[in-house]
Amino acid sequence: MPNDQNDQPPSAGGPGEVFRAFLKLGLTSFGGPIAHLGYFRDELVLRRRWLSEAAYADLIALCQFLPGPASSQVGFALGYLRAGLAGALLAWAAFTLPSAALLLAFAFGADAFGGPIGQGLIHGLKLVAVAIVAQAVWGMARALAPDRERATIALAAVLTLVFVPSAFGQIAAIGAGAVAGLLWCRQVHQPAAGLLPVAISRRAGLLPLGLFLVLLLGLPLISAWWPLPKLALFEVFYRAGALVFGGGHVVLPLLETRLVEPGWVSADAFLAGYGAAQAVPGPLFTFAAYLGAIVEPGPGGLLGAAIALLGIFLPGMLLLLGVLPFWDRLRRHAGARAAMAGTNAAVVGILGAALYHPVWTSAVASPADFAVALAAFILLTAWKAPPWLVVAGTVLASAALGLAT
Repeated sequence: MPNDQNDQPPSAGGPGEVFRAFLKLGLTSFGGPIAHLGYFRDELVLRRRWLSEAAYADLIALCQFLPGPASSQVGFALGYLRAGLAGALLAWAAFTLPSAALLLAFAFGADAFGGPIGQGLIHGLKLVAVAIVAQAVWGMARALAPDRERATIALAAVLTLVFVPSAFGQIAAIGAGAVAGLLWCRQVHQPAAGLLPVAISRRAGLLPLGLFLVLLLGLPLISAWWPLPKLALFEVFYRAGALVFGGGHVVLPLLETRLVEPGWVSADAFLAGYGAAQAVPGPLFTFAAYLGAIVEPGPGGLLGAAIALLGIFLPGMLLLLGVLPFWDRLRRHAGARAAMAGTNAAVVGILGAALYHPVWTSAVASPADFAVALAAFILLTAWKAPPWLVVAGTVLASAALGLAT
């Protein structure tokens, strides 16, 4: 039933109501960020009528404009609009912690996967990562690099990472994409106005924006002067969360550069955890809980998982609170839309480079591996199979191949 309250602003409610609604979503929202936005719409816009279709569309546009996990930012904002800051924090916790707990359990039990069957299961999770990232590259390229100009920006990002395979190369690709967007992407259409009343003043919005910048610029300096494992871990995940444009899958190359290359996490463990993250509900960014639990050197365990989760989600939430009061004016600025179009195209190239290394090079070692990964990709793209079902089938197929060989 369509929402007929398009002229009504978001209504107010209580924190308990927000927590219960998002706990249900956190336990049942499989399928990635686009699917999450559909679940939110069905549950909170159509069924509960917390806000209008127009306001919800405006909120999605804002969260896609900002770096960070879009579906988690939308959930955080929905909780804020419904029940203030307490509602925002409870919405985030209820939507995030179920999947984080499952991935933490996987991290603690990963050592039990010994022998040919266990190794086949782990290898299956790595092959799932190949299919999932390939699907993300395919879908994002069609949506974010559909013309010659943006496809060229994406290619330039790939070439940048070929010659500068580091965190600096990723930042340079994003910055160059923004500049190219300003020059080539002025044709991006202006979105329609929505109804998104915000109770934050512009002056108050400057506080979270300032904190975001202070942490982004200051954490690397503090980590260099005061080399504590906990602080270094927080800095890695905060920087990754601050630079992720285009969806949760883009966090893969950012974290791989900072964790796998220095030897903090092995490539096999990294990709196995990423594959496992596809099989749980909730946001893909909870992959950070798994990594924080196994990283060495570092606190590891529950404390490491908590530091990683806070670090990767915090920048997106600070940006959201800071930009909300300015959004209506910002979204009408042609330069901002053009720069974001170029940035998104560069993100396609960054993820495309990650599809080859480390995802493909670490997982596909034989024709059988290629066949299993291709089958998973076809199931996801052509058959529209649920990701959790593809994960289960791929892992079982890999385990069977491991026994056969």
